[in-house]
Amino acid sequence: MKPLSALSLKAARSIRVVLTDIDDTITTDGQLTADAYAALERLHQAGFLVIPVTGRPAGWCDHIARMWPVDAVVGENGAFYFRYDRATKTMRQRFWAKPEEFERNRAKLDAIEKEVLANVPGAALASDQPYRLADLAIDFCEDVPPLPEAEVDRIVAIFERHGAQAKVSSIHVNGWFGDYDKLSMAKVVLADEFGIGWDEARACVVYAGDSPNDEPMFAAFPLSVGVANIQAFAHRLRHKPAFIAQGHSGEGFIQLAEVLLGAREKTA
Repeated sequence: MKPLSALSLKAARSIRVVLTDIDDTITTDGQLTADAYAALERLHQAGFLVIPVTGRPAGWCDHIARMWPVDAVVGENGAFYFRYDRATKTMRQRFWAKPEEFERNRAKLDAIEKEVLANVPGAALASDQPYRLADLAIDFCEDVPPLPEAEVDRIVAIFERHGAQAKVSSIHVNGWFGDYDKLSMAKVVLADEFGIGWDEARACVVYAGDSPNDEPMFAAFPLSVGVANIQAFAHRLRHKPAFIAQGHSGEGFIQLAEVLLGAREKTA
């Protein structure tokens, strides 16, 4: 991982789409700071397409799409995207699977939930689980004392033994049934809503993240940035971000925003 300062002016000028994780990438210690939110707003006002790509639930994503300075949001690790059209007051939604498939999968996820909670002491159902449509989120450090890494691995193993996908974020293990991830739905929203094909996306998108569930994005986008806390997960990543910010969490995201805005100003 090269320092963010090594990102060339030419590369920074080529970026017009900012895809970003939320937890511990924009937020800091569970809070969205005024400065980080302002960085989002400044990017949006400068004409960048800004799209959070998160493991957070549908209920949160409806709020984010409506009220944050963003152009769309991908949620539940790629289960859907929401885009709010303020001119028509319409929420456009696309889901990876049909509602009946999500419903069938829910019964299997309920069985996994019971097994995890019975076998991994200290793990808990994520507090935002009631607002989820497609996945199961197991909390290992957001609202519970942090679990050892070996216990996080046990949670992942239980999901995988049942044939589910499982991804580790900075706070949860998210599991689901389906052949999607953050990257697959990011491709869909870029193409469907903004007419950006894959070849173009690789040249004009930057992705910012902090944890293993961001790995598909790090692998796919040549211009990817980890905030400094990605270093805690580096040993779990086969595909690391190309660049790393000096700042942790929201401070790292702010530094990325400043680089992009500065590059745009130099072209004016």
